[in-house]
Amino acid sequence: MNRLLELYLLFWKLGSVTFGGGYAMLPLLQRELVEKRGWVTDEEMLDYFAIGQSTPGVIAVNVATFVGYKRCGVIGGIAATLGMVTSPLIIITIIAAFIRNFAEIELVQHALNGLTVGVSALIIQAVYKMLRGAVIDLPTLIVYLVTLAMVFFTAVSPVYFVLAGGVIGLVLGMYQKKGAGK
Repeated sequence: MNRLLELYLLFWKLGSVTFGGGYAMLPLLQRELVEKRGWVTDEEMLDYFAIGQSTPGVIAVNVATFVGYKRCGVIGGIAATLGMVTSPLIIITIIAAFIRNFAEIELVQHALNGLTVGVSALIIQAVYKMLRGAVIDLPTLIVYLVTLAMVFFTAVSPVYFVLAGGVIGLVLGMYQKKGAGK
C-alpha cells in the first residue's frame, strides 16, 4: 500500500474512534505506532507527546504530524494530519447541526457522562505511561513533584511550567554532560 495512503488511513481510523481529545488518544497512539507498527520508539513517542503538548494545536494532531513527517517528510506530515482531522471534522459538524435537538435528552446526557468516565481512565493511563518514561532519576522526580505541587496549588499558567521544564532539562543535561566529561 502506498505509504501516504497508509498514514492517512491509520490516522483517519485513530481520529474516528477516539473520544475525549488528545490525551485520551495517547494510549491508542502509543499502542498503534510503537507496539503494533514499530514506526517510532517509546522515547520518540514521549518526545512527540512533550513537543505536541508545548506547541499550539491539539496534541494528537501534532503527534500525527510528527510521525507522518518522520515516515514520509512534509507530505507525510500533511497526510497524517489530514487523516487525524477528517473524521472529527465531519462528526463535529454533524453534531453541531443537531446539538440543540439532543443536548437536553436524558439518555444523551447519561451517554456523555459515561464517555467522560471512560476518557478519564484513558487519560490516567496516558499520564502513567508518560510518567514512567519521563521520571528517570532524582532530578527529574524533583522537577515532577515541584511542578505537580505548583499546578495544584497555584494559578500559574501551564505554559510557564512547560517552558521551565524545558530550561531545567537543558541545564540538567548540560550539567550531567559536564560531569561525565570529568
